Amino acid sequence: MAQGNSEIKYLTPIAVDTKKKKYCRFKKNRIKYIDYKDADFLLKFVNEQGKLLPRRITGTSTKYQKKVAQAVKRARHISLMPYVADLLK
Repeated sequence: MAQGNSEIKYLTPIAVDTKKKKYCRFKKNRIKYIDYKDADFLLKFVNEQGKLLPRRITGTSTKYQKKVAQAVKRARHISLMPYVADLLK
């Protein structure tokens, strides 16, 4: 045993969880209106099955999450986006 040396040494550094801070991309870029006709942009907020991604995953604020949901619903209604899809992306 080491005499008086109680330090623990590792061969590889310990992985420390450093999560990126989630941010609302609409607030950061000062976007006020979410266009429902831009289906490619709205696909970023929809998973492979066609369901809306929750706020905790996208980082969108409450105000803009409601606007995104409304835009996706409008795009689906005029058939710019499908309601249900298998492997949409």
